[in-house]
Amino acid sequence: MLKCRTMWRRLAPLTRASSTLCRQNTRRAVLNNERSPALVPLARMSSEAPAGGNENKIYFLLVGAACLGGGVYAYRTIKGDKDRYNDRLEEIASRPNKSAPDQPETYLSTESPVEPAVETTEAAEPVVEAAPEEPDETAAAPVVESEPEPEPESPPEDLSEPPVVPAQSEPDTAAEPPSSEPTEQSPVVDSEPPPAAESPPAESSEPQSAAETESAAAEEPSAAPVTEPPAPAPLPVPPHAPYLLIGGGTASFAAARSIRARDPGARVLIVTDEGDLPYMRPPLSKELWFSDDPGVTDTLRFKQWNGKERSIYFQPPSFYVSPEELDKAENGGVAVLTGKKVVHMDVRGNKVRLSDNSEISYDKCLIATGGVPRNLQVIERAGEEVTKRTTLFRKVDDFKALEKVSREIKSITIIGGGFLGSELACALGRRSSEDGLEVVQMYPEKGNMGKVLPEYLSNWTTEKVKSEGVRVITEALVKNVSFDDGKVQIKLKDGRVVKTDHLVAAVGLEPSTELAKSAGLEVDSDFGGYRVNAELQARSNIWVAGDAACFYDIRLGRRRVEHHDHAVVSGRLAGENMTGANKPYWHQSMFWSDLGPDVGYEAIGIVDSSLPTVGVFAKATAKDTPRAAAEMSGTGIRSESETEAVASSPVASSTLPPAPLQQKDDYGKGVIFYLRDKVVVGIILWNVFNRMPIARKIIKDGEEHADLNEVAKLFNIHDD
Repeated sequence: MLKCRTMWRRLAPLTRASSTLCRQNTRRAVLNNERSPALVPLARMSSEAPAGGNENKIYFLLVGAACLGGGVYAYRTIKGDKDRYNDRLEEIASRPNKSAPDQPETYLSTESPVEPAVETTEAAEPVVEAAPEEPDETAAAPVVESEPEPEPESPPEDLSEPPVVPAQSEPDTAAEPPSSEPTEQSPVVDSEPPPAAESPPAESSEPQSAAETESAAAEEPSAAPVTEPPAPAPLPVPPHAPYLLIGGGTASFAAARSIRARDPGARVLIVTDEGDLPYMRPPLSKELWFSDDPGVTDTLRFKQWNGKERSIYFQPPSFYVSPEELDKAENGGVAVLTGKKVVHMDVRGNKVRLSDNSEISYDKCLIATGGVPRNLQVIERAGEEVTKRTTLFRKVDDFKALEKVSREIKSITIIGGGFLGSELACALGRRSSEDGLEVVQMYPEKGNMGKVLPEYLSNWTTEKVKSEGVRVITEALVKNVSFDDGKVQIKLKDGRVVKTDHLVAAVGLEPSTELAKSAGLEVDSDFGGYRVNAELQARSNIWVAGDAACFYDIRLGRRRVEHHDHAVVSGRLAGENMTGANKPYWHQSMFWSDLGPDVGYEAIGIVDSSLPTVGVFAKATAKDTPRAAAEMSGTGIRSESETEAVASSPVASSTLPPAPLQQKDDYGKGVIFYLRDKVVVGIILWNVFNRMPIARKIIKDGEEHADLNEVAKLFNIHDD
């Protein structure tokens, strides 16, 4: 510091002089340029000894300390980030050892590592890779912590494993668990009571009845019924199905048959919420009601119009494989899981969750859930008494209930004038003369099937229904429904009142789209149902068929059809595409309706009474009835033989007589063409049978026809 002061004293006079010189030069510059400079603070230099030496020292110290602190902070921050990065990498690398929670129940089996390698390799490998016991315990801990809430999930997986374990390995599995896999049993003890942990090994090594009897004897009486109900339900649920079909109707069965035809070793699982095997629905409103067998509700067998007897079920129980043996079947097969409803779909994970919380993974899935019958809001708001006396006709149980009720009551009213309502009216009308049952049919249209048939033919059909003993009320709009004096009272908007003992609502079908939200599938806003492409595909591995499919018809545009034959055609096409066919929907499905054994019709394409129509009729003969058609084809389900046949158009005879003039009240047999822009888009064959391939070809060609009388000759309606 002394040297600095000496130096400063020597330099101070020079600094002071230079400062004075600078000020003088600045003044001269201002005077010469005649402007004032910007205000600049004067530099004041002192020649005396500086008094702020300590302040400079403190300033330098603070700056140095700040730089040093910043460096230390930056170093620590970078080092901390590096440590956290390394920890993250270690955590990611250790994740394979924690994949067990995805399938927590698969490691509960007390088998040796060699046995489960065939069926549960995905769940077994991560456990084997974590060789030390400590990682196993850490991996098991999250299983116990994340799974305590849905306790029923553990029994289903435990009970689904016995079919996987061969009977020959029972002594080994009983001897190995205590020594080879002691850590795997600990999660079971933590998540369930000790008696429950002992019961799964007993069930896997012995028959169910013996295991349940022993556990019931060892436990309290109140605990026995708690453990028994979940035991039978989860047993048949397989963990995986290569082909999963949701729904147990016609479309699912047709798809299963198609899959097996293209892939003979395929394993197909059908999941249905009904308690019955796949069956055909048309006989429920047709032939079953004309059976003379008093036990028809139990046998569900009926005589076709040709006199032959058959069951409504497509195949007997022996045709199917039990669900628990589906994985073991050497040549594959079709299994049906009844009484189970799919409530959630995980499209990304390729798995579904059932109503009992069990899960099934799949490779390819078909949604064929069909639909549920619609109801009138006035009936829903009418109260419990009216609801108990109302039938929504759809399933086997509905047929059994209505058949029983119709024999116990005196009057029944059917609301609806479509296919189902008219068929039930004719079927129940037979009992009006036999059992004294009063049958009433009401609908808002002017005649039966007024939305489908031309007005003149709808009126003729109405008279036919009346001749069957049915009281028909047309242009009936229901205003209110109530229950009074033991009767259901229906009040119409025009003031008419109808009292009856029972109601049947046949007002249409609502497609079941409950899985759309969880699966992320699109529902069509115009037609309803799952929106699919021409290949009936909704997603990369999901197809839809039957009533629930709103598909793109390459000939007629976007449609949704609710008929038996469409279920057959769409189910078969979906099954083919699930096995790699990639075929579009081009085969026009047909539908038919019979008003008893003497009057019936078949239709194809778009049949809408709002479209212009052209009808060509001829006099009917004894062979122009549904009964005669069944005798010729050998089956009462006409679409079943129709869809399997090759469409070939017979050559029209060149000697056909000219078409006779249409008689006013005689529509014995004929052809009705539905036109859109002068092109035939729909055809009804009235009491004309076994000619559907010709109608299909006409619609497929999509040509304009100058004279439809000439086209009608192709159906040979003038031949006797």
